[in-house]
Amino acid sequence: MLTRRMLPALVPSLLLTRTARSQTPTSLQLVLAVDASGSVNMPRFVLQKDGYAAAFRDPAVQSAIRNTSTGSIAAMMLQWTGPAMQTIAVDWTLVDGPPAAEAFATAIDAAPRELFGGGTSISGAIDFSANQFPRCPFPADRRTIDISGDGANNRGRRAELARDQAVAAGLVINGLPILELEPWLDSYYRDHVIGGDGSFLIAAATFEEFARAIRRKLITEIAESRAPFGGTAPAAGPT
Repeated sequence: MLTRRMLPALVPSLLLTRTARSQTPTSLQLVLAVDASGSVNMPRFVLQKDGYAAAFRDPAVQSAIRNTSTGSIAAMMLQWTGPAMQTIAVDWTLVDGPPAAEAFATAIDAAPRELFGGGTSISGAIDFSANQFPRCPFPADRRTIDISGDGANNRGRRAELARDQAVAAGLVINGLPILELEPWLDSYYRDHVIGGDGSFLIAAATFEEFARAIRRKLITEIAESRAPFGGTAPAAGPT
């Protein structure tokens, strides 16, 4: 089922960068897991994708990366929906300056949507994301899964079971619930999805607010000096 979908959609220059810089230490391994379930129509999906791309082009996000101990992070993006329906959109990439951030944003722009419907399996997204860290070619002490979505888990095993297993393996899970369809989703993410040292969530009231929320979220989770709080950061207001 995942044969072709397991193949990353990559810009060729990113493949060359990843091969040439393999084993370069970095400050953070970050999996960006984007909701492609049935409730996310194409305009909503594009708002998510555009929000991530804009964030990596943002000077504040690039500054947060530059201010880490290595001046870099490793990031990848995947799409998820049902329990066994995940696909890699952009594979592991070393982001170590504005040109690399722009290249990663361009790869996000170029990645097509490959999943349409199949339920909402946050547990499947966590499990699939957790399996990506062992093959990251850029070593890091911090490993984080960044999950965005507009619904509670309704397929596969319970989300908290996948969360607990990932946290036991040393991973951190942060969340960006989109409250447009389920206004209580931030409480669900807090209780059942996020976990690990310093885990947090930032909610977006609508898909139109996603870009601002993900910009703030990336700045927060990239920073190495952030005090752990394991809670909810308010989404309103520019950073």
